[in-house]
Amino acid sequence: MLTIIDRQMLAAFFKAYIVCLVSMLSLYVVVDLFTNLDDFTGKNKPWQKVAIDIAAFYGYRLSQIFDRLCEAIVLLAAMFTIAWTQRNNELVPLLSCGVSIHRVVAPVLAGACALLCLAVFNQEVVVPLISDKLMSEKDDPHAVNIVQVRSGYEPNGIHFEGDKADRTSRAVSNLRVTVPESLAGNLIHITAKTAIFHPDPEGGRGGKWELLQTIPKEVEGWDRETQLIEAVDTGRYLLHVREVGFDAITRNPNWFGFASTIRLFQEMQRPDASRAPSLAVLFHSRLVRPLIGVVLVMLGLSVILRDQNRNIFISAGICLVLCCLFFGAGYSAKMLGDNDFIHPALAAWMPVMVFGPYALVLFDAAHT
Repeated sequence: MLTIIDRQMLAAFFKAYIVCLVSMLSLYVVVDLFTNLDDFTGKNKPWQKVAIDIAAFYGYRLSQIFDRLCEAIVLLAAMFTIAWTQRNNELVPLLSCGVSIHRVVAPVLAGACALLCLAVFNQEVVVPLISDKLMSEKDDPHAVNIVQVRSGYEPNGIHFEGDKADRTSRAVSNLRVTVPESLAGNLIHITAKTAIFHPDPEGGRGGKWELLQTIPKEVEGWDRETQLIEAVDTGRYLLHVREVGFDAITRNPNWFGFASTIRLFQEMQRPDASRAPSLAVLFHSRLVRPLIGVVLVMLGLSVILRDQNRNIFISAGICLVLCCLFFGAGYSAKMLGDNDFIHPALAAWMPVMVFGPYALVLFDAAHT
């Protein structure tokens, strides 16, 4: 049951969180906007169009910015809550009544865990939902410009490559398809002047490519029993695919950073998965991320509680330095895992293994 003190601490924590959230997001947007203002104002665009593009670009980017800063925001909110409680001498009466310091900060830890779960929801639901917008360039916030096409392989060995793609119509110009000998009986090359992708109506990852104005116009030697390709008309075919849809050959090389954890796991199961170490490190990092946030908050609170007479701004500075060291160690471990120097799981868990015991010892040693 929540006591009056618990409700007061929770209210103070959420107020501090809102202030930190708005401040950090606003600061990030302002600095990034003025750094890249030329990218928005190019091509002699009118100021109304520039304003709309800026609003659209950063409107979608807020979820990504929040995803990057969520742990730091929770840490700052918890730190300011406890520091202001100390500054107002509200801890002394509670400690004099025999209430332990761990019981006093328990509501703050509970609130921090709840907001870290909100970050997980943003990571797993919101970011993947708008991933195509997040991968767009600053001069194309609505993701409608013509883009280059990357090559790709189907699990059965069919290879795709093309020139340019229109994301509005899901059309690719000069799509070149190579069917391996193991499927067709002989090596087949098909070049479609225009190829339009039709997604799976049931929402799956596959679909079919409508190949138009193909060269050659008729495919000879194709094993019709495979049912992968359908001849609709002369120079027009329907090619069924499981993996290489429109998004697969037009997406950003770093697309997996915006994918859900389930999608990462599915991608890791593919035998031809590219950048396997990076995918594995990111997958394990997603699993350990909530625990990393808790360890970081406990470290910050331990720093505040070790010296209750320290100036609040000095405490804030120490917490920020601690946060930089923590994330620096995590980034170093990630680089080692991405380059296959250490196991991906070890790279993801190393910050917890190094800082976790230290955080528990510091938190347990807090003055009561």
